[in-house]
Amino acid sequence: MSRSIRPDAVLIQAVIAGALSFAHLHDLAEAAGQTGWKAWAYPISVDLLLVAAWRRLRTARRDRSAWTWFVIALTASLGANIATAGLLDLANVPSWLRILVAGWPALAFLGGTLLVHSPAEPAARTQPVDEPAAPEVEMHRTDEPTPAPASTLPELTSAPVEPTPDLPTVPAALLDHARRIADAHQASTGTPMPADVLSARLGLPAPTSAAIAAQLQLT
Repeated sequence: MSRSIRPDAVLIQAVIAGALSFAHLHDLAEAAGQTGWKAWAYPISVDLLLVAAWRRLRTARRDRSAWTWFVIALTASLGANIATAGLLDLANVPSWLRILVAGWPALAFLGGTLLVHSPAEPAARTQPVDEPAAPEVEMHRTDEPTPAPASTLPELTSAPVEPTPDLPTVPAALLDHARRIADAHQASTGTPMPADVLSARLGLPAPTSAAIAAQLQLT
């Protein structure tokens, strides 16, 4: 399906402005001594630099170099339009204008290179948002073993015998040491260890030996 082409006033205005600016730049370059194809290349160079600077400004509006080259290209275009309006004798162009026209290609090349190959301004870094810390959850074990009934608990085969009031108190470490000696004797001989043998083995005073023998139920 063919689409109908509707004339756009802005597009028509752009074509007219571009054609007139092109002609003025051509006439100024030719009057400054650039004849033939060189006079036609100057308008293209000025317009290309203007377009490159404008495109750079659209992506990096804070780029000072883009504004600088945009002003330079715009000045060259407006200067040619004003100069060819009768304010300048094109038959007798001043020397400084000839120098500017002759040096324009190098200046335009430098500006275009800087505009195209300069890195774009870095994107604004977003500050990381501190996420609220997750509330601490108190963990409770659900698999705690249930206490066994009293009837299933193993019965103690032997309970420590409280020493008689007239016997001295025996330290727990010494009592454990004596119990290990008595158990080793019973394991090797098959009979309980006599109290006098344990007393001689430990080398303790008689009251202490008697208290140990009483707690270990040795005879």
